[in-house]
Amino acid sequence: MPSSATIAKPSLDAAVSIDGSREVGRAAALATVIIWAAWIALTRKGVTTSLAPVDVALLRYSVPSLVLLPVLWRIRPALRQAGTRRSLIMIVGSGAPFFMVCSTGMALAPAADIGTLLPGTMPLFVALFGFLFLRERIGALRLLGFALIFAGAVAVAVGGIGLEGAWRGYPLLLGAASMWACSTLAFRRSGIDAWQSAAIVNTGSVLLLLPVLLFSGTSRLLDAPLHDILLQGLVQGFLSGLLALVCYGAAVRRLGASNAAAFAALAPGLAALFGVPLLGEIPSEIDIAAILIVGLGVALASGAIPRKG
Repeated sequence: MPSSATIAKPSLDAAVSIDGSREVGRAAALATVIIWAAWIALTRKGVTTSLAPVDVALLRYSVPSLVLLPVLWRIRPALRQAGTRRSLIMIVGSGAPFFMVCSTGMALAPAADIGTLLPGTMPLFVALFGFLFLRERIGALRLLGFALIFAGAVAVAVGGIGLEGAWRGYPLLLGAASMWACSTLAFRRSGIDAWQSAAIVNTGSVLLLLPVLLFSGTSRLLDAPLHDILLQGLVQGFLSGLLALVCYGAAVRRLGASNAAAFAALAPGLAALFGVPLLGEIPSEIDIAAILIVGLGVALASGAIPRKG
């Protein structure tokens, strides 16, 4: 997944850019969600084969940190503006701690369930925390969408009862989704831009990961095949860490934040599709039903489907 910097501020909902076509915006949004779905399947593949979660996490955050070196000089004023507490919430919620939690869950649960429980439930947690802590209002149509998301998550949990070890991954994936939601809300209220947030999250994550990599003894990076390292570096660092950020920003500028976010409804289904050739995982009937329910719920919860009357 991209960093929390890819989540647009609410004020962008109505700020659809007049330069550039809506077709370009739709293409950018579709590219973003394809990257997200591929990231889910390939991260699961990485942490279940030759690499440890800490190795994949280092590749995820070190590559963007190197690319964002020109932005690092803006970190100090960005930290002052965002504040220490919000900066820490962003680093924990969408940086290395988030990645370690979700990648551990990914090693236990199949791709179809990951797509439903991770990107599928993120809007639910964002709305829940926004309501509890920021007193944000939730309309009836969005409330219906959240109810569908919850129902889909319950269906996944029920379907995973017979899968050995999968049920242990579900709380981790839901925990990661809630962490992401906290990071999203912190970013929205920080007043900093997307590139500043990306620099803070990626640089802070690398600083957290280096001691773990050096002293935990869990790394398999030196023993892993070079092609696995290069693949994860491409997927984690370039595609998810940078390209998805650029594509999502383009989608928001041309479509508005709500319409761009509606494309996230495709993520659970695409993650399951990627899981078939990459992981050999065939979704069950319950998985397919949950994907459809959560996909509709995300579309409603995004606000992209207008209320009639």
